Amino acid sequence: MSELPPRTSIKRWLVTTNHKDVGILYLGTSIFFLLLGGVMALAFRAHLWVPGGTGLLADGEFNQAVTAHGLLMVFWFLSPIATGFANYFIPLQIGADDLAFPRLNALSYWFYLFSGILIGLSFFQGGTYAGGWTMYAPLNVPTYTPAMEMTTGGNATILALGLLVISITVGTVNFLVTIHRSRAEGLGLWNMPMFTWSWLLTVWMMLFAFAALLAAALLLLSDRLFLTQYFATDQGSGLLWAHLFWFFGHPEVYIVFFPALGIMFEVFQTFTGRRLVGRKWVIIAMVLVALQSFLVWMHHMFLTTINLEIKTLMMATTIGISLPFDLMVFALIYTMVKGRVRFTTPFLFALGALVLFILGGITGVFLGAVVLDYEFRGTYWVVAHFHYVMVSGVTALIGGLYYWWPKITGKMYSETLGKLNFAVYFIGFNLLYFPQFLAWETPRRVFHYAGDAQFYHQLSTVGAFVFGASFLIMFYTFAKSWVSGPDAPDNPWEYSRTAEWAVPSPPPLENWGGRPSYASGRLEFVDDSAAATDGGVAHGEGKAAEATVAHEEEHADHASIWPFGIGVGTFVFFLGLTGLTPYVVEFAEERGHSVVGTSADPNIIYPILTVLGLVILGYTLFKFGVEEFNVPEPAVAERWPFDGVGNTKLGVWVFLASDVMVFGAIIGGYIFLRLHMGWGAWSLDTIQWAGLLNTYVLLTSSFTVIMALVYAERKNKKGLLAAMGATLLLALTFMGVKAYEYGSKFAEGTYWWSSMEYSVYFVTTGMHALHVIIGVLIAMFMIYRIVSIDAYLEDHRPVEFFGLYWHFVDIVWVFLFPLFYLM
Repeated sequence: MSELPPRTSIKRWLVTTNHKDVGILYLGTSIFFLLLGGVMALAFRAHLWVPGGTGLLADGEFNQAVTAHGLLMVFWFLSPIATGFANYFIPLQIGADDLAFPRLNALSYWFYLFSGILIGLSFFQGGTYAGGWTMYAPLNVPTYTPAMEMTTGGNATILALGLLVISITVGTVNFLVTIHRSRAEGLGLWNMPMFTWSWLLTVWMMLFAFAALLAAALLLLSDRLFLTQYFATDQGSGLLWAHLFWFFGHPEVYIVFFPALGIMFEVFQTFTGRRLVGRKWVIIAMVLVALQSFLVWMHHMFLTTINLEIKTLMMATTIGISLPFDLMVFALIYTMVKGRVRFTTPFLFALGALVLFILGGITGVFLGAVVLDYEFRGTYWVVAHFHYVMVSGVTALIGGLYYWWPKITGKMYSETLGKLNFAVYFIGFNLLYFPQFLAWETPRRVFHYAGDAQFYHQLSTVGAFVFGASFLIMFYTFAKSWVSGPDAPDNPWEYSRTAEWAVPSPPPLENWGGRPSYASGRLEFVDDSAAATDGGVAHGEGKAAEATVAHEEEHADHASIWPFGIGVGTFVFFLGLTGLTPYVVEFAEERGHSVVGTSADPNIIYPILTVLGLVILGYTLFKFGVEEFNVPEPAVAERWPFDGVGNTKLGVWVFLASDVMVFGAIIGGYIFLRLHMGWGAWSLDTIQWAGLLNTYVLLTSSFTVIMALVYAERKNKKGLLAAMGATLLLALTFMGVKAYEYGSKFAEGTYWWSSMEYSVYFVTTGMHALHVIIGVLIAMFMIYRIVSIDAYLEDHRPVEFFGLYWHFVDIVWVFLFPLFYLM
């Protein structure tokens, strides 16, 4: 068993995979990004003290500060702080020992941290991205960047966002498998704590919404790094970006707010001493919102050329999605009415979040109407509404920090300081954002405004500094508690009702002394060891007896350095990619193509970093793959509806569901652009026989993968090697044909920047080819394992999991072949 160093050691935080440690890392890092984004907000609010645009910041600096503030708050603070709470408390609330894949959990954190470092470095690469956090096309490509030297910093920002999305996808798969397959005995889905319910729905939304964002980021990166033409032309590209971004962007509102809502439910129940009124109806309402969130994205696009009938439909869905929220709000109000409220600091923040959310929801109704949206869109009314909704979630999350602080640290805080913190926070927030409703005619993201709005902007700026001061009070409160606060009991709240309060404060490394069980209808801890003799022969019956032997023989590992190493390699690789654009421009100009990219001179350090990153990444991934790391599945657990599916298999299925969305968005982009240009006007000359040959090659490779699984099940090493080798050769044949096809186009002088059609062709088939390359690398690794240690003969499941991935790659090609070769 790999042992963890003490928490006072730096090494502990580099190697830990324990869910509580990872949760603390997420919480601490997200609060750092809150401070960074907050400082930028104070800077541009100070700049807006006077209306003439002659304040603290230069024009470009203002745009960078506003953009970075929005990106950091939405992506690097709001979701990650909720992820921190989920990491720490979801396993405790459902009775699990850890997340299903602890090393992937650590990897998710390191990707998050290094993505944040990458966006921080962008400020020192000529300037960070300055086109607004929504990154609207065509302003998001270098052609329309006012200062061409900012291209590298802008690339770093988009790459950082892509790396963050990869982090979120890894974490999402982990949480979905854990919640669906590691719940304590007797803990059905309906009976899960409300915070766990809110997080389960959040990660389901994340799985598909962030996949759409990843597709959009990949297309944007292809434009910025390789000079493709997705968003650099007037051929519908601006509308395409809006569709892709807001298909992610509106579910993101609920992705941010649902964890806060779950905390509000927990806090209201604890401090009213009353079970949530209408609990099952609230859960149904949350499920409806999660589903409907993907059906309202076009209400962000009412000012575009979309026809009125579709806009009216989107207006109806927008109004419809507000109805389940009405039920949730009234459930919280009735819970207060029917309970006995204790006005503690966590409850004050939860109540404040409810008040702010109601105000945000009411003002959002105006924006949901097509006619009113024409007047309010792009003004400070939107800014104020957006912050009343989003920061109401922040308010609840801070309430969660106070609520769980005694459990995390084992220390109590000063209620007096906590209530002072809330008072300053609530006053500062409303002083900051309510005047913006009154100054609504001010255009958003603009550093100059009409003089008659100066008073409201000055009130808002004063509010920003009061609001900022509330966080200083919060930090002081927690620091004082950490240094000299009284020890917290295991359960400091009289009416708390979830399992994390049944263990010591802070919880031990292994969480539980016995096995948690709800089989009797209430939480109990079962000592399975009492059911077995010294020889390990169980006298009990069924799953409980089986768990005895598993508990005695298996120990979970908690330490691995390789997630950190993979994070370092990925960071170096991505940093190298940020400076690739000048080389592509130079390459294009050498071949007689006039392209607009960047005026910056190529810097040799970026190719060196790219190669170095790939080397580090390859080595650390290999060491990750061969490392012996034990993560025993609980023998007794509630697993409906995935009882017959193992953790890893479910994880592969969930990941592939996300990948379906990525390819769906990219293929959808192809169809959208082709329809916009005119289906028959699409001019693309491909080699049909090459596409047909590759179709046969890939379909044959699916058959050889099936044969590999059959041989593995029969423990036939030679057959397994032959089948895996055949799969590898077929994959390399596919890549060889694809290389010939690409090469023939290059010989004709046709490249990915030549036209919209060829941009779409090279990017879409290139994305598929990247998946094939990943499959080739996995197959080579598996062949190495078969040769060296006779792997997969005793446990054939990895062959099956690889087969699932490979069949997905083949199925994607079945769609691409007719689209690009026959139509």
